[in-house]
Amino acid sequence: MAGQVPHVFRATAKPILSSSFTEARRRALNLYRAWYREIPHTVETFSLDVTAKQGRRKLREEFYKNSHVRDPRVIDMLVIKGKMELEETANVWKQKTHVMRYFRETERPAPSDFLARFYEGHN
Repeated sequence: MAGQVPHVFRATAKPILSSSFTEARRRALNLYRAWYREIPHTVETFSLDVTAKQGRRKLREEFYKNSHVRDPRVIDMLVIKGKMELEETANVWKQKTHVMRYFRETERPAPSDFLARFYEGHN
């Protein structure tokens, strides 16, 4: 009895927006659709050096990074952050460099060991 916690004192996590995984998933899909529709406008507005197809491919890649998340509270936080990013992008509160940072991750990483840096010409 001493090692057991009474049922009354167990903490339950309060949902942020969604009460279930399916509701959180629905919110994430709605965010994906909103971004998918916004990408051509973003490419045109910011005069990006990428096509709408490349932007949509990057969008898919960003969403797949978090496809392993199953906790509705975590999904809700990611959706809230995604909506904030969408609003900032759609209202042109960002600059071109802020948007292009998403495409930098797909570039080759800088060499880490001495010889590779030497051959590349890095200091």
